[in-house]
Amino acid sequence: MEKRKISLREFQESLVQRLTSARAGQTSRALLGVQAGRDYWLLDLADSGEIVPLPPLTSVPLTKPWFCGMANIRGTLYSVVDFSAFQGGEVTPQNADSRLLIVGSRFGINSALLVNRTLGLRNIEQLEPRPAEADPRPWMGEKYADTQGNLWKKLNLRNLLGQPDFLEIGLS
Repeated sequence: MEKRKISLREFQESLVQRLTSARAGQTSRALLGVQAGRDYWLLDLADSGEIVPLPPLTSVPLTKPWFCGMANIRGTLYSVVDFSAFQGGEVTPQNADSRLLIVGSRFGINSALLVNRTLGLRNIEQLEPRPAEADPRPWMGEKYADTQGNLWKKLNLRNLLGQPDFLEIGLS
């Protein structure tokens, strides 16, 4: 099977079109899929703001290792958190595949999550629910499996953004 190469611009235009139609109710049960470290995450479209290629980051001294710095995106500053490293996982490489998931403006916080890559929209109806397990991370939602056996975790952004550990970036 040969994969057709598409430009980043075509991919972003396609993703924007699908996100727009999903928000308009044309895709009833779609969730945005991203990879952070070795984990696959699902986000409600209403929670996700925008996905942008990784811009230059300005480091901030005396911050925790998972805090990547500040990004200027169209004149607005965003704090950037390596989502995998924040959870104790591997550091996300900053390369051409890396993306910033800008948190939806409805939360009133200028923050972005650094993820390895975006994986497009996933239809929740095509995923199989997995049994709930106790997890100390309050941002961890339901779990699902796809037909390839990958485990997907639903990200509750509101719970993540409310965590004191997430908000306290300074070294003690």
